[in-house]
Amino acid sequence: MAVATKTDGRDGTAVLSLRGVTKTFGAVAALTDVELDVAGGQVVALVGDNGAGKSTLVKVLAGVHTPDAGTILFEGREVSIPNPSAAQHLGVATVYQDLALCENLNVVENIFLGHELAPQRLDEVAMEVRSWELLKELSAKIPTVRIPVASLSGGQRQTVAIARSLLGDPKLIILDEPTAALGVAQTAQVLNLIERLRERGHAVIMVSHNMSDVQAVADQVCVLRLGRNNGVFKMSDVSTEDIVAAITGADENAHSRRAAKSAAKDARSATDKEAEVS
Repeated sequence: MAVATKTDGRDGTAVLSLRGVTKTFGAVAALTDVELDVAGGQVVALVGDNGAGKSTLVKVLAGVHTPDAGTILFEGREVSIPNPSAAQHLGVATVYQDLALCENLNVVENIFLGHELAPQRLDEVAMEVRSWELLKELSAKIPTVRIPVASLSGGQRQTVAIARSLLGDPKLIILDEPTAALGVAQTAQVLNLIERLRERGHAVIMVSHNMSDVQAVADQVCVLRLGRNNGVFKMSDVSTEDIVAAITGADENAHSRRAAKSAAKDARSATDKEAEVS
């Protein structure tokens, strides 16, 4: 198995494919035989109830956790992601829910934190120019890159975090609850950013509990339930009710089983009556 190495090309084919990915913590099976495919220029929403395994899957892709079994294919090559550095080198960028921004630093300093341009000394001009380029690609609305992040709105902070993830030109971007705790206007701003990422050819995984946001930008929805796949749907072919049913396991509860039995009984009764008439 190859350790994460970066290759070229965004041709719309599968950037990431997971097959049989399993992760356990002692006696707890966090993930069991999970499969997932994400193509370039595609937004895949990863949804599920609390404890479904979403965070564990994100951390496997980010190099925080190593899977116990299964295969990770990146651009058709089997790879391992032993640590976050390997994930970044491969072309996987993760924006966590807490954003991991330093509020006392300005936009430029946050974008380049840990990746400063310093051949001999800090190249402030080059970093500022590159920061504006990244923000422009996202059609971001930030008045100045020299303002402390503490002064920005929630949507603007999310913009800075996403712009930072683009610094290494990743092929896959993972967004963990990108609209959590945001107002209506700020949510719309972040959803526009996600559409910009898709237009630029990035593969995007969006972890979300908000079905409205999922419907707004996702091309495909992958549902996890109790650490297992419980449905993969094209957004154009599925209703919110179907997604929620897959998340909650509505077809597994007593009420649903009773309704299904009643429907089957009615169908048999109708068939018998038609047979008697004929």
